[in-house]
Amino acid sequence: METIVQILLLFIMLSLHSLGQAAPVGVCYGRVANNLPPPSAVVGLLKSNGISRIRLFNPDVEALAPFSGTGIELMIGVPNEILPTLANGMMSTALQWVQSNIFAHVPSSQVRYLAVGNEVYLKEPYYTPYVVPAILNLYQALQTLGLGDKIKISSCHASTILSNSYPPSSGTFDPNLNQVLTPLLRFLQDTGAPLMVNVYPFFSYINSEQYVSLDYALFRSSTVEIDQNLHYTNMFDATIDAFVYAMEREGFVGIPVVVTETGWPTGGGEAASAENARAYGENVVSRALNNVGTPKRPGVGVEVFLFDLFDENGKSGAEYEKHFGIFGVNGIKAYDINFN
Repeated sequence: METIVQILLLFIMLSLHSLGQAAPVGVCYGRVANNLPPPSAVVGLLKSNGISRIRLFNPDVEALAPFSGTGIELMIGVPNEILPTLANGMMSTALQWVQSNIFAHVPSSQVRYLAVGNEVYLKEPYYTPYVVPAILNLYQALQTLGLGDKIKISSCHASTILSNSYPPSSGTFDPNLNQVLTPLLRFLQDTGAPLMVNVYPFFSYINSEQYVSLDYALFRSSTVEIDQNLHYTNMFDATIDAFVYAMEREGFVGIPVVVTETGWPTGGGEAASAENARAYGENVVSRALNNVGTPKRPGVGVEVFLFDLFDENGKSGAEYEKHFGIFGVNGIKAYDINFN
């Protein structure tokens, strides 16, 4: 009986979503660089290009304040290093934090999401036990302000939280993370918040060329992979559905997925070019705006945040990490792409 109820809830959720507006497209505003234009100029750039949603990785006042009153919706990151303070403190600590770091600078009506931690389990596992307690305290703080149903809280994760992602129906979370993922998924289901994932077919391609073709990563494959009678022609869909299957395997049905980072570099390595970045970005945006959905959730557009607004010359790692910018620092597009 419980399974039937879950299926009915999923059907209702998907039906309501498909009747709604097109899935939004946002852009990540990374700022690990020393040559970026001032945030006040960035607001104008966004508006002139029809970009109405931005992800900020932390509530830096210099970047946050210029968005006040612009109508641009925000996903605001709660930095990994603040998680212990928010997790170990009382709800009043979280309340003070959101009021002084966020709502003192932008109205709550512009904040759509709080992203509590970014790729903690992959990059900074020390903070793993603090993610869910911090989320719960922040949620109580928002409830105190009457915003518990208006601002959704989640946490951004790398695809590496999956121990198995191929074929998609075999999607399985890393069993070592069950202790922290299960309460997170329960919270997401109870509050209607999405699972936030960072999806990069580019990385899948360069790390596994023997298994992943460039065409499959760039949405131009003529080969169809069949899994559970569902047809896959690209890595983006396959990755998202792997997360959906993994959630269902743990007993959580109907949790939406928001792609909090996805993109393709314009230079700095193999297959990194403006042409490939345009091909990838155009397809991601088009699928969101047209509510294409995925084979497992057809007609349910996936909300996405493209990475990145500008190249970030301060990024560490491989050279291509510095070349995900959609725009040059002069405001000229690195490649042609439309957001609406």
